[in-house]
Amino acid sequence: MTRVAAIDCGTNSIRLLIADVSRSRGELVDIERRMEIVRLGQEVDKTGEIAPEAMERTLAAARRYADLCHQHEVHSIRFVATSATRDARNRKIFVDGVREALGVEPEVIPGAEEAELSFTGATGGLPGGHDAPFLVVDLGGGSTEFVLGEKTVDSAISVNIGCVRLTERHLRSDPPTASEVAAATADIDAALTQVAGKVALEDARTLVGVAGSITTVTAHALGLPAYDPAAIHGATLSLDQVEKACTELIEMPREQRAQLPFMHPGRVDVIGAGALVWRRIVERMGATGRIGQQVTSEHDILDGMAWGLAWSKR
Repeated sequence: MTRVAAIDCGTNSIRLLIADVSRSRGELVDIERRMEIVRLGQEVDKTGEIAPEAMERTLAAARRYADLCHQHEVHSIRFVATSATRDARNRKIFVDGVREALGVEPEVIPGAEEAELSFTGATGGLPGGHDAPFLVVDLGGGSTEFVLGEKTVDSAISVNIGCVRLTERHLRSDPPTASEVAAATADIDAALTQVAGKVALEDARTLVGVAGSITTVTAHALGLPAYDPAAIHGATLSLDQVEKACTELIEMPREQRAQLPFMHPGRVDVIGAGALVWRRIVERMGATGRIGQQVTSEHDILDGMAWGLAWSKR
């Protein structure tokens, strides 16, 4: 067994997986899974820079994760930063801070690599007999990745639609107005046209959704009394169930969303945009005539990174 740590720093959250990985048995055993909402991408879409307070929140979380890695005697660590860091002019300051906190070289990875890691993590730990090809959708704060494949990736694309980006750009009212929703929907539809030019969406037989917006929509559709990863992972919902849950979250005022027992406080203000993106994707996939359900995975880029660390022996 090799003990590894994977850290994924996105636009809205920073997440840690410490796991023991056995290459010979093909097993990945969780030791720690942590997530903190740090909103690194606060106004990056508007300013093109990481805000000082957002950077400090995220570096403080990285230092806490470094302590956990030390406590668990981790053999190797990989830190990847995605959409917000890719977009920021001042990313070098952030990268330097992460290097100092963790003692490893952080990677600002391109969307294509993010997509491939998400696919590996999501499909590798998916329960049940689902048909391939899989379309894995990783809906983040700043970008969303679409990955099509069976055992490996056939095609992938990353587009700049995410729950933080669209909230800051369009959804300013509480709840959002019809015109705000229409403006955000226009951005989403333009991105989906771009996706369709790169990924053969109509070839997919199983739609797999990962990341916080989608797992939260799933928790709402299931009516969970608390956020329960075990209940969410592998949950299969009809597209009608998903669309209904998304619509309710979009139309809900923030105060009501905050009272939902499964809702993370740091997701309250952006879940409407996340639900809007997911609803449009689900509608688009339903229109192919070949997808009637979606599967939610709690395993994602972190798991893909952990497998990669074990094989590379970093």
